[in-house]
Amino acid sequence: MLIGPPGSGKTTVGRMLAHRLGTGFRDTDADVETVAGKPVADIFVDDGEERFRELEAAAVRQALAGHDGVLALGGGAILSEATQELLDGHHVIYLQVGLTDAVQRVGLAQARPLLVLNPRSQLKRLMEERRPVYERLASIIVATDGRQPEEIVGEILKGLPA
Repeated sequence: MLIGPPGSGKTTVGRMLAHRLGTGFRDTDADVETVAGKPVADIFVDDGEERFRELEAAAVRQALAGHDGVLALGGGAILSEATQELLDGHHVIYLQVGLTDAVQRVGLAQARPLLVLNPRSQLKRLMEERRPVYERLASIIVATDGRQPEEIVGEILKGLPA
């Protein structure tokens, strides 16, 4: 299970990791979009963050119950205490990223609902607020700054139990 802020590489690394492990990949943000029938950004605008978080918590719960491959959680999924409890006992990999790399990867021109006003400042705030939770939940922490996805996947594989 991969956690981390926007731009940490959860989807990219998750797909590669799943391929290397010969298993499936699932992204809870994509699950939310499927259920809602619209992109995450539109859910925030049309229905609000609270509704998005409800859908997100349900998506995580369902994925943990029915998916045994690599799972990427949305950056804020770990804010839910119920989700934090569900992650207990799972191999949780925190993809740690610095602000500069996150900004480059996110592209800040993309539709990121929580990064609307002053995106760089908002992203920095989100990363700082969430870091202690990411670190507490993680069984493995992998720094991603300046690294290629293949290198990150290799480090994850070394850290997983045999």
